[in-house]
Amino acid sequence: METTASDDALLIVDIQNDFLPGGALGVPGGERILPVLSEYLNRFLARGLPIFLTRDWHPPNHCSFQQQGGPWPPHCLAGSQGALPPDHFPVPASAVIIYKGIDPDQDAYSGFQGTALHRHLQALGIRRLFIGGLATDYCVFNTVKDALALGYGVCLLTDAIKAVNVKPDDGERAEQEMIHLGAVPIRLEALAA
Repeated sequence: METTASDDALLIVDIQNDFLPGGALGVPGGERILPVLSEYLNRFLARGLPIFLTRDWHPPNHCSFQQQGGPWPPHCLAGSQGALPPDHFPVPASAVIIYKGIDPDQDAYSGFQGTALHRHLQALGIRRLFIGGLATDYCVFNTVKDALALGYGVCLLTDAIKAVNVKPDDGERAEQEMIHLGAVPIRLEALAA
């Protein structure tokens, strides 16, 4: 059983309409993790622990878009409906939103890349992050890698992540690599209520 401490925070990666089925870059089955993530949110809220959410917030000419030579269709345009979370995934007023991928010439899969996330966490004395969201094999993977490299403990919410799987098993490989690097796999039922 895992219990939270005062120096823990929840970090939810890229729960945005464009990454959900029907969106510009929908992750298959992505909607299925929303109820689980909501329960993690509620538990962290109930304990008064910090909650962070990353969001892709791209300019129209972002380098990751196919028209600019990147691998992806246009998605999560800053201020668009696609860049927002779905209505049935309410974001607490106390949550800190971290916008990433705002520089047109720089891709940013990690919530730490080109953002103030690390400074926010340091200011709050956070030492361990519980990380879930979309997508396992891209933004979750890179955010977890950077968190570990910066010295944070990481609990990977294995029941609250979904992969794009551009190649079959990309998600499974990413999950194993995160665990190999030191992330601790955890599921909701193993987190003390």
